[in-house]
Amino acid sequence: MTGVVSYLAGRVAEDQVAADYARRGHRILSRRWRGRAGELDLVVEKNGTIIVIEVKKSRSFARAAERLSPRQQARIWDSAADYVGHMPLGQRTDIRVDVALLDCHGDLRVLENALCA
Repeated sequence: MTGVVSYLAGRVAEDQVAADYARRGHRILSRRWRGRAGELDLVVEKNGTIIVIEVKKSRSFARAAERLSPRQQARIWDSAADYVGHMPLGQRTDIRVDVALLDCHGDLRVLENALCA
């Protein structure tokens, strides 16, 4: 049962983050996009920039951020490179990676360009 609860909590967190980005004028391109290197939680676009968003939910913002390991960061960049490889400009596409942290109260904190390449 814990796996189902975690899955559903993750989906709700991703929906909350997607709604926040949409409210701020971003266009949702993909949710849970799966490529060769792994999955991207959310991909949005605004003013020609592709933004890959990794969503982390935990009891606190600090604990959520701790859950983003160096190995996972590398996987996110590999997946992002795979994603933009299918776009017209390919690897020349303007892209950044944000990390969206949610705490147990449902409060959201977005760290823009958190994973600088």
